[in-house]
Amino acid sequence: MRNTGAEKSNMDVSSQLVDMHRFPLENKNLCSFRNVLQIIFKEYRGPVAIRLWNDELVIGESDATFTLVFRQSYPLKELLLNRNLNRLAEAHLCGDVDGEGDLEKLFELIDYLQARKFSLFERSKIFRLASVINRDNNKSQSSKAGSRRSSNSRKSISHHYDVHNDFYRLFLDPEMVYSCPYFSEQNQPLAEAQRDKLDYICRKLRLAEGQKLLDIGCGWGGLAFWAARNYGVEVHAITLSQEQYNYAVARSRELGLEGQVKFELRDYRDLDGDEQYDRIVSVGMFEHIGIANFPVYFRTVWRLLKPDGLFLNHGITNDTGWLDTPVTRFINEHIFPDGELARVSDVTAAMEKQSLEILDTEALRPHYAMTLRHWVNRLEAARDKAVRLVGYPTYRLWCLYMTGSAHYFTQGSTGLYQILACKSRKPWSLSLRRDDLYREKG
Repeated sequence: MRNTGAEKSNMDVSSQLVDMHRFPLENKNLCSFRNVLQIIFKEYRGPVAIRLWNDELVIGESDATFTLVFRQSYPLKELLLNRNLNRLAEAHLCGDVDGEGDLEKLFELIDYLQARKFSLFERSKIFRLASVINRDNNKSQSSKAGSRRSSNSRKSISHHYDVHNDFYRLFLDPEMVYSCPYFSEQNQPLAEAQRDKLDYICRKLRLAEGQKLLDIGCGWGGLAFWAARNYGVEVHAITLSQEQYNYAVARSRELGLEGQVKFELRDYRDLDGDEQYDRIVSVGMFEHIGIANFPVYFRTVWRLLKPDGLFLNHGITNDTGWLDTPVTRFINEHIFPDGELARVSDVTAAMEKQSLEILDTEALRPHYAMTLRHWVNRLEAARDKAVRLVGYPTYRLWCLYMTGSAHYFTQGSTGLYQILACKSRKPWSLSLRRDDLYREKG
């Protein structure tokens, strides 16, 4: 009868360990790796298998949903001895760690590793095996690993919005919207769902012809163009990305909207204090602000908003605040250097402290998980073009980042909220019911 992974993991640890004295000296290091893995994963019941550089499957089954493949020993050494998940991720970017199957399942393994607690016996056994691993004198392998790692310095991996616009075109919709759409069903096309999201935001803001709209963190201008074309508003849109600014300005000329939509390369804190807007919107920029800057951000919104104005903030949150974990460290180092997520309760409290009244809060978490899977599928389908544009490590970085994000949105530790607010103690500016938000398009 064939042993399953679960049955194997229930065996006594001591019976799993390989007797290293039966192997030549050059194989003892490999035996130590195998033994440590069997200790660490003895309680693992997930869908991931692990295969080593000698093609040996040491954890899980050959038909696993996802197989993590170590093509070099150094990432595994970092993982086992230092529990350094960032080294694991960085090795994946250059191909020294690879995967076969559903990459999203890898993050279930990461969750297991972060939660794994070890007994005194297990720690002692791992320590003794680690001493063998540390005596590894394989110079050629060490040299090769070091040369591979050097390609993953910060200089070799572009920051998020400095990546070429043509790269984003490979996986975004035609409107170039880099935030989650508003799906009506699982099979709705991405482009259609993005248009639905843009229109839904405009309806939430109750946009009307002649109003002035401020778009903070406008991206490539998708919402600004949609609001101007479909609702007749005058839009002032700001971004800190030179690539996004260049694209948006060129696009406004193509659409003949230069007189209706003004783009600026500007920080929201530098906006003129005398200017006021009927509506203010921020979609997907909020994650860069930083919790310590919430008072400045929401005070600025309050100052720029007309007394009867509306403000909509569309942003990612999490359930714990921005804790120091391997995942958050990797994101800050390679994806968003200034990124920081907060709990939604902290967001609404910060808004209320600046006299913004919360009118409507909507959770859209499932929509972002669906979006990210669309983006990953589209990017993987354009793999060769992506590699030519930005290089192999950056391509792998985006696939890893977006796949991991899909996992955490599905798991529920990461969320997405649209929060509609106005200046406090003003006459009620909405209808009595939400029917107008769900009306059929004319």
